[in-house]
Amino acid sequence: MMKVLVVDDSPAAIQIARVRLESEGVEVISASGGRAGLTLARSQSPDLILLDVDMPDMSGFDVCRELKEDASLNLVPVIFLSGSSDADDRVTGLDLGAVDFISKPFDAFELRARVRAALRTKRLQDMLLERAKIDPLTGLANRRAVIERLEQEWARIQRQGGTLSFVMADVDNFKCVNDRHGHGAGDRLLMEIARVLLAQCRKCDLPARYGGEEFSLVVPGEATPGAVAMAERCRGGIQEIRLQVGAGTLRVTASFGVADSSSCDSAAALIEQADEALYQAKHDGRNRVVAPVMGEVQ
Repeated sequence: MMKVLVVDDSPAAIQIARVRLESEGVEVISASGGRAGLTLARSQSPDLILLDVDMPDMSGFDVCRELKEDASLNLVPVIFLSGSSDADDRVTGLDLGAVDFISKPFDAFELRARVRAALRTKRLQDMLLERAKIDPLTGLANRRAVIERLEQEWARIQRQGGTLSFVMADVDNFKCVNDRHGHGAGDRLLMEIARVLLAQCRKCDLPARYGGEEFSLVVPGEATPGAVAMAERCRGGIQEIRLQVGAGTLRVTASFGVADSSSCDSAAALIEQADEALYQAKHDGRNRVVAPVMGEVQ
C-alpha cells in the first residue's frame, strides 16, 4: 500500500484529505505543522507529500526546500495545497520541485485524480531506480546498489553501534577464460559464481557484481571472523564449479579480501581496506581469503 503524508495546520483539511484518499486504497498519515511534517517524512518515507503552503511554524516552501536537500527524500513527489490563487505562489512551488499545485477547498475528484497521477509516476520512478541497481547478467545488485547499501549500513552503525563487514572478490585469470573460450562461456561462468554467492548469503546480506569479474558482499552485523568464514565458503563453492564448454570442463578459482568497520572511519575506507586485502590475496598466489591483521586464511 502506498503512503501519502498530508502536512497542514488545518485539522479540517487533513480530515477531508484523509476521507477523500483512503477510498483510493492508500495509507494516509498526517502532521499539523512543517517541522512535524519533516520529522514524519524522515521516519515514515512516504510515497507522496501533500504540503500546505501557509503554516505558522514553517512555510510549505521552506519545508519543500529541506525535503529536496535531503538525499533520502528528494525524490518523493510534493503537491502543494493552498487557498491562494496567486500565480507567483504556483511558480515558486513548481520551481522548488513540486509536481503539482491544488487549490483549497479541494474538489474531491480533482484531488483523487492528481494524487493518482503523482503516485503512478512515483511507482514508475521506483521501478526504474530498482532496475538501475540490478546487474542484468547475474541478477545480483550492482556497484551503485552496493555503495548505497554501505552508506545506509554505515549510518546505522553510527547511530546504533554494531559491526559491518565488506568482502571483495575477483575471479582469478578471468581474461584467459574469455580469450580461450569466448565471452559466452565467461558470462555463463559469472552467472554460476553469482549462484554460489547467493547460496551462502543470509537475507540481510547483499551479494553484488561490483564490476566486470569483481563481486562483493555487504555483511551487516559480522566482524572479520564471520565475514572471513562466509568468504571461505564462497571461495570453496566457486572452486567446485564445473562448467561444460564444448568437449571440455571449465574450472575457476577466486580471490577474496575482507575488512570490517572496526578499523575504518567511513564506508569508503571500508571498501578501500577490503580492496587492499584482495590485492594481497592476488599477490600471495590467488584462490585464498585475506583479511587485515588476520592475514591469509586457507
